[in-house]
Amino acid sequence: MGVVSAVWIADCFLALWISFPNTRTWRKSLSFRLRQGGSKLNFDLHRSGGVWVWALLLMLAVTSVSLNLGTQVMRPLVSMFSPLTPSPFQLRQDSRGREQTDPMLSREQAIAMAEAEGHRRGWEAPAGSIFYAQRFGIYGIAFFTPDNDRDDNGMGNEVLYLDGDTGAVVGDKVPGQGSAGDVFMQAQLPLHSGRILGTPGRVLMSFMGFLVAMLSVTGLVIWVRKRRARAATASRP
Repeated sequence: MGVVSAVWIADCFLALWISFPNTRTWRKSLSFRLRQGGSKLNFDLHRSGGVWVWALLLMLAVTSVSLNLGTQVMRPLVSMFSPLTPSPFQLRQDSRGREQTDPMLSREQAIAMAEAEGHRRGWEAPAGSIFYAQRFGIYGIAFFTPDNDRDDNGMGNEVLYLDGDTGAVVGDKVPGQGSAGDVFMQAQLPLHSGRILGTPGRVLMSFMGFLVAMLSVTGLVIWVRKRRARAATASRP
């Protein structure tokens, strides 16, 4: 999916170049010949339909690369323009030996220490979930209320990372904080899902799903018709 998304990014710019061959015919790339129907309408739905939502298509392609190849592609690329804060899992070497031992800190103790730290930082939401990364010896505690576990109207929930033995804070994730690169990476899933704009954003992304399907079908129809035309031309004596 990440490779397909990378090709999709290149296709966005190639399609824009094809849609505007010169400055005199730019209006045609924004219009729909509704009354003429048939192949002309199919062509306009494919070309003009893509032009009108070009920025959204490019955003979906970029966020798709981030979600599928974030570590391999997007983070190295973003770090060329803005520093990225490493996660505690990047700073600590994983160990198979930890898989054989239990953490000295219990889950109940980790939650209590995390909530105390969250209260000190002024976080209003309580600890809502906890996980333990055995090979890294790190607890992760996310803060949210039961009715908003995904933070559907924002960029995610606050997360604290604690050492499984000492309880020391080894990292955190605070939406909207950090370098420009950190905020950019945090925004990828909210942008891709549309939840950064709440319910209207999710409705818009649902509509984009239908639109991408329409662009794919109309593009296939155009290709089939051109292929048949070339075959008919080649068969003539």
